[in-house]
Amino acid sequence: MAIQHDPTLLPVPQDDGATRHLAGMKLPSLSLAATDGSSVDLSALRGRTVVYVYPRTGRPNQSMPDGWDAIPGARGCTPQSCSFRDHFAELRQLGVARVFGLSTQDSDYQREAVERLHLPFPVLSDDGFKLTRALNLPTFTAAGMELIKRMVFVIDDGVMTKVFYPVFPPDKSAEEVINWLRA
Repeated sequence: MAIQHDPTLLPVPQDDGATRHLAGMKLPSLSLAATDGSSVDLSALRGRTVVYVYPRTGRPNQSMPDGWDAIPGARGCTPQSCSFRDHFAELRQLGVARVFGLSTQDSDYQREAVERLHLPFPVLSDDGFKLTRALNLPTFTAAGMELIKRMVFVIDDGVMTKVFYPVFPPDKSAEEVINWLRA
């Protein structure tokens, strides 16, 4: 039996404290490429923005890196994206002006997932690790690739208000944000 078919067998990521420095932080002014062709500077956005950060999306009929399922928090990028897609209208009703996904994959790679998953929002690329390095985000290595660990940011007027980390299970990520917004 493959782990990928039974999410209850996936290793649960533990809070290693790697994001504690982020709450209250003013985001640096950096432009990130978006899958809609725009460039986004999260520090300059007014209102509330939610950014879910994920390691990498796979593609149908392509294998994930060896050992992917054994890495705590690695599997689940598509379910997390679909979670934010399915709860997008509710997030907007709760005052979220914008939702973005974010990974270190380039925009061309991300665009396939946005189209395949019918995401109603763009995904941002930090393929140069500018934001990852500036915020000292936690990463891990798989198959020689450096990838960002899964987390969610709530940003208000360019300031990090809330960080959800670790995120597990990924398919409940948007619901966790919604519950926090309602509280």
